[in-house]
Amino acid sequence: MTAVMIGVDPHKGSHTAVAIDPAEVPLGELRVRASSSQASRLLEWAAAWPERTWAVEGAGGLGHVLAQQLVAAGEQVIDVQPKLGARVRLLSSGTSNKNDPNDARSVAVAALRSPVCHPVRADDHAAVLRVWSRRHRQLSSLRTQAACRLHAVLCELTPGGVPKNITANRAAAILAAHRPDGPAGQAWHDLADEHLADLRRIDAKLADTKKKLAAAVKASGTTLTGIFGVGPVIAATVIGDVADPTRFPTADRFASYNGTAPIEVSSGSRKIYRLSMRGNRRLNHVIHMAAVTQIAHAKSDGHAYYQRKLAEGKTPSEARRALKRKISNALYARLQADARTRTAGPGGQPGNDTETSVTGSHPERQLFRQATPEPVTTLRQPARPSRKKNPPRPRRAS
Repeated sequence: MTAVMIGVDPHKGSHTAVAIDPAEVPLGELRVRASSSQASRLLEWAAAWPERTWAVEGAGGLGHVLAQQLVAAGEQVIDVQPKLGARVRLLSSGTSNKNDPNDARSVAVAALRSPVCHPVRADDHAAVLRVWSRRHRQLSSLRTQAACRLHAVLCELTPGGVPKNITANRAAAILAAHRPDGPAGQAWHDLADEHLADLRRIDAKLADTKKKLAAAVKASGTTLTGIFGVGPVIAATVIGDVADPTRFPTADRFASYNGTAPIEVSSGSRKIYRLSMRGNRRLNHVIHMAAVTQIAHAKSDGHAYYQRKLAEGKTPSEARRALKRKISNALYARLQADARTRTAGPGGQPGNDTETSVTGSHPERQLFRQATPEPVTTLRQPARPSRKKNPPRPRRAS
């Protein structure tokens, strides 16, 4: 058991640390200003407890820089989700005021008692993919805003409006054919020119980001792009958000994390499951996009699986959710296979990559197979030759 647990409540301007022993008795408290010397001041203060563990709230958010500095200094650091600290503060006996020292103590107690807190590791290639996938999402959002603004202005210039799917070239053609009428018409025309310039600038940045993203995904050596419908953008989002796939012991836990597993709301003898709105919504979104891509391509295995679910009486939404779960299982299998490959190193044996070894032997799970050394264009295993039954023997006459 850890001798001393130090909880840290990070903020933009300052960080508050509280040390407690295994009996949750406070041992010390320190508040440091967020600066280049923040880690050194905390380490100097914590030198009195050689056997210590740091619990940083939100080590992937506001506490990311401090957590990485502590890891680089050789310290043991644990990531504590903010909701865990909030639950400790809510369930604590007596009155617990909402302030930084109490928050830091709650973080330390949560790390000391909760088994779901994960250790913080130094940033690796997953951090690179997370950076560029975030940049891609930001630029995509900016492009949507610029296109909507341009579309609204073009509707003022063109009687009857313009098509919804506006592009830079189509907008340029509309502006080239437009002749401003009066000062107001000229003002609208000039505004449309500025929006068009914004759209072209964002398109250029988006194309450059996609190239960097594709290069980073290729350098990672992942096999996720072998799944039909999973391109560099989706693969980078999955790897960046998952980071360490070994923290998910089963495919069901991974599905619960990305929101493709239903939630049980049973009571008594009634067993009811409903759509999950929990989990990582970014992962859920990219899995949804992969499912939509498979459904749109008639020759994909995902399309065949979707049609089979419809034939079973499922609604389109239910069939799509079932396909999303299958894609989640396929992503999990390949993430685990890639992790074993990295662990084994060059020339190592990554282990058995069959679907049965990871997610069970259910026959329906064989549709989406595991990662292979080379990317494949389908998720379905090759059909096995059917065994012909022996013809029935003729009955002897009695």
